[in-house]
Amino acid sequence: MDTDFTVVAAVAAERLASHWHDLAAGELPVLPPGGPGTTWNALPASAPEHGEDLGEILEDTWRTIVPQLVHWQHPDFLGYYPTSNSPASVLAELVTAGLGVQGMLWSTSPAATELEQMVCDWLAKALHLPEAFLHATGRGGGVIQDSASAAVVVALAAALNRASQGRWHTHGTEGRYRVYCTEEANTCVAKSTRLTGVGAVTHVPTLAGTGVMDPAALSVRLDADRAMGRVPAAVVATVGTTVTCAADPVAEIGAVSREHGVWLHVDAAYAGSAALCPEYRYLNDGLEYADSYAVNAHKWMRTGTPCDVLWVADREALTGAMSTAPSYLYNAATAAGRVVDFKDWQIPLGRPMRALKLWYVLRAHGLHGLREAVRHDVRMAGVLAGLIAEEPGFHLVAHRLGLVVFRCDSDERTRELTARLATESALLCTPATVEGRPVLRAAVGSPYTTEGSLTRAWDTLRSHATG
Repeated sequence: MDTDFTVVAAVAAERLASHWHDLAAGELPVLPPGGPGTTWNALPASAPEHGEDLGEILEDTWRTIVPQLVHWQHPDFLGYYPTSNSPASVLAELVTAGLGVQGMLWSTSPAATELEQMVCDWLAKALHLPEAFLHATGRGGGVIQDSASAAVVVALAAALNRASQGRWHTHGTEGRYRVYCTEEANTCVAKSTRLTGVGAVTHVPTLAGTGVMDPAALSVRLDADRAMGRVPAAVVATVGTTVTCAADPVAEIGAVSREHGVWLHVDAAYAGSAALCPEYRYLNDGLEYADSYAVNAHKWMRTGTPCDVLWVADREALTGAMSTAPSYLYNAATAAGRVVDFKDWQIPLGRPMRALKLWYVLRAHGLHGLREAVRHDVRMAGVLAGLIAEEPGFHLVAHRLGLVVFRCDSDERTRELTARLATESALLCTPATVEGRPVLRAAVGSPYTTEGSLTRAWDTLRSHATG
């Protein structure tokens, strides 16, 4: 490791700046050229016996690793939902890693804990979330998780603890408890029910032709389960479903959940960020009923992954489910009940200083900058939707926020287009199914997307559609 850290770090920064420039110019492919095993075969079979120069390792990164990456920041990456980044986020990651903080308890890093509390309050206010979610109230508060999946697991743990009055700690879920969502909810909900011991998730019917939960059907299902001796523990509503970005009617679902005494978790991983903009605040309708709420800042706030923010209205409901107190973690501040220990708000014990990244982004971009980022992506998605709507042989299935869902004029042509795109390195859309029919999803999320890049992507799509 002969090269000075400051020298190689400066070279890395130059490399990244050049990489971002190449992405913006469309000079890199979206998908890598090599097939399975390309990177594996390029790497030595064993670790080196002696340390190597940092400069050489950095060179190898761009020679061996970068060429085989899928470039999620590319303007022609339209798959899945976006994963954001920005220079402010990257710089914060470097500082966070260098400081090497372990923030499991307030006592192990007071500044890290209090920064996270304040940043979560900043963001809650910026999104116009209910006041109950603020740390400043002394009752609720936010915590940064690594993903929406972890947020659902933690929320379900709190819900099960409340539904069982704490007995699930010793008796398990015993197959009695139920968690409800629609089939349009993200797969993390089904995984979370398995991890928490509930078993299979209970699917609630959707309103015809909408893909959103039917509140009346939810009420019927809750009553039926109680009549059979089951215990409804949680309802998971989605604001911004994966396939079409539909939003469950949270206010109506919340009223039903409250009437039945059931925990309501709202998963707004993608769409929730749009509430930074006043024109999209309707996405918050009904959140006064929510016990927990989660947004992925790493999807639409120019913050690198991982950065999911989970808020709870009653922190004691969460810590009652997650808290552990071994003797080796004893400290006076915790014993006095004067501080927040984030180890009791998440699955792992240890945690890095997660808030620094979001703090840098919020300060570097400002709320105005983040709102403009959302509006840019929504505007660009509108451009693409317009191109699709005007093209014979294509049908616009859904257009919400930064997501455009479309198909060809026959299922066979849609499948053929999907198959051809699978071999295309210059563009990525993801396939899905809507009401039994194949579709393609295009989600705009790169800061480098322009009308020109969308025209280029559309030309590629049309060329593959015509065979």
